[in-house]
Amino acid sequence: QVQLAESGGGLVQAGGSLRLSCAVSGRTFSTYTMGWFRQATRNEREFVAAINWSDARIMYADSVKGRFTISRDNAKNTVDLHMNSLKPEDTAVYYCAASPSWFKLTALKLADYWGQGTQVTVSS
Repeated sequence: QVQLAESGGGLVQAGGSLRLSCAVSGRTFSTYTMGWFRQATRNEREFVAAINWSDARIMYADSVKGRFTISRDNAKNTVDLHMNSLKPEDTAVYYCAASPSWFKLTALKLADYWGQGTQVTVSS
């Protein structure tokens, strides 16, 4: 069983930065693909970024490429999302996600485990 808990959301002005962190419990964390998704009000949940277990593969949505950076620390069981140059359209609830399958998380946009979400609000 894997449990995910996000932190670090908040209110920031456009152009600012935030770091989201996801604490993961479970012995198999180091072998899982980890990702971030977001869901804005009245929108469907969308993929943001993913990183595989060995950091050899990283993927970003086009909308955040060059502004967001995903990283993980297998020793600390954490995965972070560093968000720079934030825009009002980045406003959403951000969810941490985990799957043993890179394909499932990045191509199918599905996950085996989800966090409870953390709100990010970017004011203009």
